[in-house]
Amino acid sequence: MNHHRRKLGASSLFLALLLICLPAFAQPEIPKTPAGQAFADWLTSFNSADPKQMAAFNQKYARKGDVDGLLQFREYTGGLELLQLERSAPDNLLALAREVESQRGMYFELTLKGDGLGDNLIMELRPTALPPQFAVPRLAMADALAALRERATQKTAADQFSGALLLAKSGQTLLQQAWGYADRGASRAATTETQFRLGSMNKMFTTVAVLQLVDAGKLSLEGTVGRYLPDYPNREVAAKVTLLHLLTHTGGTGDIFGPEFDAHRLELKEHADYVALFGKRGPDFEPGSQISYSNYGFVLLGRLIEAVSGMSYYDYVQQHIYAKAGMQSTGSLPESEVVPARSLGYTKEDGRLVSNASSLPFRGMAAGGGYSTVGDLLRFAQALEAGKLIPKRLLATATSSKSSDGGFGYGFAVQGEGATRFYGAVGGAPGMNGELRIYPELGYVLVGLSNFDPPAAELMVEFFSARMPLH
Repeated sequence: MNHHRRKLGASSLFLALLLICLPAFAQPEIPKTPAGQAFADWLTSFNSADPKQMAAFNQKYARKGDVDGLLQFREYTGGLELLQLERSAPDNLLALAREVESQRGMYFELTLKGDGLGDNLIMELRPTALPPQFAVPRLAMADALAALRERATQKTAADQFSGALLLAKSGQTLLQQAWGYADRGASRAATTETQFRLGSMNKMFTTVAVLQLVDAGKLSLEGTVGRYLPDYPNREVAAKVTLLHLLTHTGGTGDIFGPEFDAHRLELKEHADYVALFGKRGPDFEPGSQISYSNYGFVLLGRLIEAVSGMSYYDYVQQHIYAKAGMQSTGSLPESEVVPARSLGYTKEDGRLVSNASSLPFRGMAAGGGYSTVGDLLRFAQALEAGKLIPKRLLATATSSKSSDGGFGYGFAVQGEGATRFYGAVGGAPGMNGELRIYPELGYVLVGLSNFDPPAAELMVEFFSARMPLH
């Protein structure tokens, strides 16, 4: 798409330099210990983005690693830059690294046991806030917005972004802009009114619907699946899994995607169809004992909403969420129906952008797959914060982290501390990606939507959030 490219003038050159300038530091030397050697081998193979080097690492250390999955993670991060060593011993190493693409912090811990091969090589990656000396510098608002626009333009020219971005502060929209195409074949440009698929962001609407019914006394967070669906096929799930488990991904109810979904994709038209297909499964673990992200758990919540409201899930969220918030461009109509402003999705195959149509469900549902605009998601955020959808006390509970390391509240992602604490949601699947962040203390609402694979929109959101002023 060379017609998107343009020469950099003086101001653009300044911005381009601004995008890549990070605090200078001397990269530490990796110790020549057994743990250090294993870390150096892994980091080299990972940053190479070469499947042969990744496979060679697995062979050398007798690992059963998923090379394809690691390649996806490498594309997501852009590679890892070693910042400093936190701890080093012959059999253990803890390193602080930074993702090249997003500049997010990451701890990498490696431990050798026994012969240090196979399962005796233990590697763990976990996100962390970067110390001030490594953090991206905060910018004035005008500079942060200019940097974001330049970043989005560059990524669009490189076929790495297509979508829309929005930033509002204290009710005032400071940025609302689109890049790329809603339909590449027809050269239909994306606009701020383009409806992008949301993926798992639908879970926010499902959560709000459940909490509305809890507030009305029609559902209880401690109520079991069987209490509201007496004929549920699996008795253990019916008796042990509660709404609280489902909202916090602790019910062990598993996923919906895989061979069974692929075989019945276009037959799964209602939430009851998913229950008929997957409802005989027992829980993967004792409900409440651990966290495991569950799409099927939110399908179940959609079915529970229908059972106690007497309405279809789609009618309920339309009447009680979208209409109340003034969201006129949000829905989950079947893919077979014409929605003129809905974008087409594009996924990467062998380095080429191709249609994602063959992977789409019949229609969006309570776990994900609907569509919206950046403006509608701002309206949703504003209605939430104003207490128009659920009481503020329920919102505060739902958006409080339920684990010591952040992660999830009730259906919402929850991260950060103090002024940088935010809640919202991320959605992603082939040919779709989106993120909503609501910063209650700062008054920011940040939205990114894309019709490209993850993390196209997420990286735009992260890029700005790392640079935005904290006042």
